[in-house]
Amino acid sequence: MDKLKINIVIAGRTYPLSVNNIKEEEGMRKAALAINTLISRFEQNYAVSDKQDVLAMCALQFASKLEISSLQKDTEQVETINKIKELTQLVQTHLK
Repeated sequence: MDKLKINIVIAGRTYPLSVNNIKEEEGMRKAALAINTLISRFEQNYAVSDKQDVLAMCALQFASKLEISSLQKDTEQVETINKIKELTQLVQTHLK
């Protein structure tokens, strides 16, 4: 399958990319939009003149959201497993 060639603009710079399919292209474009939106927000709310600083702040925010989400999923999985164990014990108790 041929790769699709696309251009993504982040912080005013164009990056040529190759993607595997339309879904991947859509994901890249949405990610670029989210980054550019966050860049604009940081530039409006903070006295930041260096794009590298703004991009570092964006990277930190996106990475921290991913890590927090991962930690929450781990906690939810543990809670779910504990509930299943409790239910299993209840069922076993009632079957005896």
